[in-house]
Amino acid sequence: MSIEERTSRVTDGTRRIRAAAPGLLAAAAAAAVGYAVNRSVGSAASPVVVAVVLGILVRGLGGYHSRLRDGLAFASRTLLRAGVVLLGLQLALSDIRQLGVGAVAVILLSVVTAFVVTRWCGRLLGLSPARALLVATGVSICGASAVAAMKQVTDGDEEDVVTAVTVVTVLGTLCLAALPALGVLLGLDETTLGLWAGMSVHEVGQVVAIGGMAGTAALTVAVVAKLCRVVLLAPLVAVVAATRRNAAADGTRPPILPWFVVGFMAMAAVRSAGLVPGVVLHSAATASGLMLAAAMFALGTAVDLRNIARGGWRALSAGALGTMVLASLSLTGLVLIG
Repeated sequence: MSIEERTSRVTDGTRRIRAAAPGLLAAAAAAAVGYAVNRSVGSAASPVVVAVVLGILVRGLGGYHSRLRDGLAFASRTLLRAGVVLLGLQLALSDIRQLGVGAVAVILLSVVTAFVVTRWCGRLLGLSPARALLVATGVSICGASAVAAMKQVTDGDEEDVVTAVTVVTVLGTLCLAALPALGVLLGLDETTLGLWAGMSVHEVGQVVAIGGMAGTAALTVAVVAKLCRVVLLAPLVAVVAATRRNAAADGTRPPILPWFVVGFMAMAAVRSAGLVPGVVLHSAATASGLMLAAAMFALGTAVDLRNIARGGWRALSAGALGTMVLASLSLTGLVLIG
C-alpha cells in the first residue's frame, strides 16, 4: 500500500469519526441520563426504556438534526449488537441448573406458548409480521433487550421496535403491582412468588423489583428464573434468522447465525466456565446496558409518536394476552411441580 493510499484511508477514517461524533455524544448522554434515572428511581425504571423515551421526545420536540444521523446510525446497529454480545456474560448455566428440571421445563413450555400465542394474536389484530414478532419476543423472553436483538434479523422499522418496547414496559409496570398482590391473595410462599415473577415478568429490572419486595429468597430465584428465559434469546433469534434465510425471495442468503448471536452464546460459555473475574462481569453488565440504552435512544429519534398512538392498542392487546398466558402457565406449572 502506497503512502498516498494510507494517507487517504486515515483521512477517510478521521472524516467518518468527526461525522459520527455528534450523534454518538447525544446517544451517550441519553444513556447516562437513563442510568441516572435508574439510580434515583430504582430498578423498575430501566435505563433502556428511559433512553427510548428521550429519543422520542428529542424527535417530537424538534431536537433532531441531520448532523446526528451518522452517529445515531452507528449506535442503532453496531452498539446494539455489541450490547447483545456482552449481555451473554450475565448468564451462568450453573445457576440455571439449580432450578431443577421441572422448573426449567415450565419456563420452556410457558415461553414457547406465550411467544406463539402473542405472535398469532398480533397478526389476527392486524399487526405487521415484524411488529407481531417483536412484541411476542419482548413478552416471552426479556423485554427491551430481546426486542433489540430480534430487530437485527427482521425487516421491522424503528416504530415497530419502540411500539414493542412500549408494550412490554407498560405491561411489566402493571405486573409490579399485580404479582405481589396476587401472591398474597393466593397464599404463595416467598420462593414460589420469586419463581413466578422470574418466569412471567418482562424486564430484568422489574423482576428484581418484585423479588426485592418479596424477600431475599424470592429475589435470588426470581433472577435465576429470569436469566433462564434470557438463555432462550439466542436460539429464538437463530431460528427466526434461519427461517428468513430459507424464505428469502430475492436470492439473498443472510448468515444462518448472526455474528452477535454467536458472540452472545460465546460470552455465556465463558461466564459458565468461570473464566471471568467478578469485577469484569460487573463492568461488562454496565457496558452492555449503556450500549443498549444508547442504541434505543437512536431508534427512538426515528419514531413518530402519533403513528404509535394510532395502532398501539393492537400491539398492547396482543402483548396483554401473551402476558396472561405466560403468567397463567408459569403459575400452573409451579403448582404442579410443587
